[in-house]
Amino acid sequence: MRVSVIGGSVIDDEEAETATALGRLLGQRGHTVVCGGLGGVMEAVCRGASEADGHAIGILPSDRPADANEYVDEAIATGLGHARNALVVMNGDAVIAVDGGGGTLSELGYASVYDRPTAGIGTHDAAHVEAVETAEEAVEYVESAVGGEK
Repeated sequence: MRVSVIGGSVIDDEEAETATALGRLLGQRGHTVVCGGLGGVMEAVCRGASEADGHAIGILPSDRPADANEYVDEAIATGLGHARNALVVMNGDAVIAVDGGGGTLSELGYASVYDRPTAGIGTHDAAHVEAVETAEEAVEYVESAVGGEK
């Protein structure tokens, strides 16, 4: 299954460790990571997926594929700025949020609109977001909600 991972572009060491562990776990379980392709949570989750020989797709706000972080396997340039947030969510079967600011909040809104099962680790509180503490809990939640599809 494809899992959209969203979150802060500026994160601390603990959030980076969480996002890296999340990417590693998704890669180990055969899931594809979809993200915004830049830094912070996006880079950390892609790094983790890369460490597990997983696959990461970055849907970029710019019109330059070269803007993707070094761990993105497939860069999709959109030239849409923050409007690409809808595409990040739409291209996943489920969503996992780690931390995040206003951009993440908009993606959580799209997750609700497009009815994507959503887990959140230290992110915004919303009725449709299943609050979890660890990367493993987040992956287990979205696998269960989607039916474990790969």
